[in-house]
Amino acid sequence: MHILHINNITVNFSGRELYRDLSWVIGDRDRVGLVGPNGAGKSTLFKVILGDIETDKGNITIQPNIRVGYLPQDIDLSEGKTLLDVAMIKPKELSEVEAELDKIEVQLADPDVYGDEDKLAQVLESHETQLAHYERMNGNRHASHVKELLHMLGFTPEQFDLSTNALSGGQKKMVALVGLAVSTPDILLLDEPDNHLDMEGKRHLERFILNYRGSVVLISHDRYLLDEVSTQTVELAEGKITVYHGNYSYYTNEREIRRLRQQQLYVTQQKEIARIEEMIERFERWAKQVLSRKHMLAARQRRRMLEKMEERGEIIERVSDAKLMDFKVEGWRGSKKVLELNDVSMAFDDEPIFFDANLLLRHGERVGLIGPNGAGKSVLFKLILGEYEPTDGRIYVGPSIRIGYYSQEHQTLAKWLDKTPLDMIRNIQNSSESVAVTFLLRMAFKYEQVRQPIRTFSGGERSRLQLALVMLSQPNLLLLDEPTNNLDIQSVEVLEEALDEFEGTVLIISHDRYFLDQTVDRVIEIRDGDVTGYLGGYTEYLENIGEA
Repeated sequence: MHILHINNITVNFSGRELYRDLSWVIGDRDRVGLVGPNGAGKSTLFKVILGDIETDKGNITIQPNIRVGYLPQDIDLSEGKTLLDVAMIKPKELSEVEAELDKIEVQLADPDVYGDEDKLAQVLESHETQLAHYERMNGNRHASHVKELLHMLGFTPEQFDLSTNALSGGQKKMVALVGLAVSTPDILLLDEPDNHLDMEGKRHLERFILNYRGSVVLISHDRYLLDEVSTQTVELAEGKITVYHGNYSYYTNEREIRRLRQQQLYVTQQKEIARIEEMIERFERWAKQVLSRKHMLAARQRRRMLEKMEERGEIIERVSDAKLMDFKVEGWRGSKKVLELNDVSMAFDDEPIFFDANLLLRHGERVGLIGPNGAGKSVLFKLILGEYEPTDGRIYVGPSIRIGYYSQEHQTLAKWLDKTPLDMIRNIQNSSESVAVTFLLRMAFKYEQVRQPIRTFSGGERSRLQLALVMLSQPNLLLLDEPTNNLDIQSVEVLEEALDEFEGTVLIISHDRYFLDQTVDRVIEIRDGDVTGYLGGYTEYLENIGEA
């Protein structure tokens, strides 16, 4: 049963038209992966559904008593409270129902009410309605339900007393999800809930979505997550929605088949249109030569036929590809022994991170660095870069090795935030304005963006700028810390192809399981202070530890 209808909406946002005559429906048990390039308007569509952004045309219709819950990309939790305190905060709707029930209890004790059959009947009917809402939102078991959800999302009772200040970005998202889901909205809108989650956190999120009893619409760039939980994939691109009745893998195959079919139909139709236009031209030429009314009418008839095809929307569009960043890192051979760690230990304030770590990277290797949040993966990168000194042991970097570093939180852009991309590229390249503009356009930036402050850029745009810096550094060793965060799937695929062609060595920190399977041939895990290596990609790693 369809519980939400988007009816021919047109939306203009920040001076540009995002959608025109867009329609879509959500069913009562749908598991939808909402995909599309950065800037297509996926997050904005959620806000339109919530009523935070008005439509210029069309409307959103939601069935009576259907409640919608929304998890945004960025989460701010109350500071100075424990994890459990925040999770136990009752949703606004539940608090309102409790207040209404308290009000009804007062009315039932009023002699003017219980002494009047009509008034009493009205109050009892209202009480029954509110009580149904209360039970539907699990109000009678709120506290126990919160703890059940925290457990489902990977939290242990020992973590309940953690301060919100000590939580990672991924943990904050999961606490917010508990607060949202505890009253069981009929539709959950989740905007990149997997960002900053480690592997274990993603598995807990998958289980939660699969077991949720309402509908879930998920914006995510994690292809394994989309494959695992989605029964329907909806593509939003160029202001249009296209529905595919299957998971992400089904979508990629079906989309390619549809594009091939569309291109074939386009070519066939264009040949037919060209034949008709040639016929029109011939009839018009004959009509002028012999002043034939018959030939003139024939030409008009066929021209009108083409016009009607256009009016009815029967003209098949040519298949076009979205503009993607042109990311390529040439690389070069350099030292055969690229990087070596000998019995390296690291601690902060007597708090050990890892012990006696040994690692050898040779030229051409692709290695994935994995482990739970806080295990020390980013710390290891800072040791390699020389930003930290190890507590013990030795780190060797080959003499002809040049490092290209991509930081998880875009720290490499910090000193440029108040400058424009044009300023940054010209300064680094020592190039003319035209050369710098051409370079930025290759990285899929719009012409008007090259003179805007970097501080105003989105996460995806900053990610592309960081990759631009990596490319300009001409490295032969890449240290990439969560490079797929904030990138849309098409950009991630460009990155995968570039890494495959790169003449050099790659060490990648990532929680993107699909990306690791596509790019690495060895996995290094940091867990509980130990550093352990496994041959193969992420799937082979799971097989090695018995969790495939």
